[in-house]
Amino acid sequence: MNWASLQDLLSGVNKYSTALGRIWLSVVFLFRVLVYVVAAEEVWDDEQKDFVCNTLQPGCSNVCYDEFFPVSHVRLWALQLILVTCPSLLVVMHVAYREERERRHRLKHGPNAPSLYNNPSKKHGGLWWTYLLSLIFKATVDSSFLYIFHRLYQGNYDMPRVVACSESPCPHTVDCYISRPTEKKVFTYFMVATAVICILLNLSEVIYLVGKRCLEILGPRRHRSQRQGRLPDTCPPYALSQGEHPQNGSSVLMKVGSAALDTGGYP
Repeated sequence: MNWASLQDLLSGVNKYSTALGRIWLSVVFLFRVLVYVVAAEEVWDDEQKDFVCNTLQPGCSNVCYDEFFPVSHVRLWALQLILVTCPSLLVVMHVAYREERERRHRLKHGPNAPSLYNNPSKKHGGLWWTYLLSLIFKATVDSSFLYIFHRLYQGNYDMPRVVACSESPCPHTVDCYISRPTEKKVFTYFMVATAVICILLNLSEVIYLVGKRCLEILGPRRHRSQRQGRLPDTCPPYALSQGEHPQNGSSVLMKVGSAALDTGGYP
């Protein structure tokens, strides 16, 4: 599998990601894709060939291998990495759609026409929702694969050296030996831990985006309500004192609120 092409496609996502998104991309490529390509595939390369059972019964080793490894670890991780990185491409495609729409708008209305977007890559409107949904999808994919892994292997991430198998067509309970069990156990724990870290990063970024959006919406409204509800002390309203008329030069001005104002004689 050509992982370099996938890395080239996702390299542009850094421009449209937050700081947490860039950390997520670094974790995915350095601690998941790179480790998978360089080390994990080599460790599991001989998994079925070197899965040896102490019997010569034809088909026994294959049946026992399928019993203890219903889905290969490396193939499960490969599918997980593909699905968890694809949502990031939606953000790149959405930005490309905005830029193309802006280009066609200027070709149609002239270079001095008002822009459709202040910044096509700024996370507002539909692009904000695309980015948010991609984060939720990535966290869901990683969580689902961890659950599938837990169900397939009964929550046992250890890799035993010897397993007992009594499946047909084995003539009796036979011992089967797993190659490189310690290496496989280390890589299994490592890949599970990095998946959990990526889930936490995605959830943290969701909280950050939603919290920032709420502050952008509620902040100006609260500021306007406070400004409208507060009267300036430097120029308080005044009214004529009760019983006086404007024609009388001795009329007394009183601050509104310091005394009751009788407006019964005024329309």
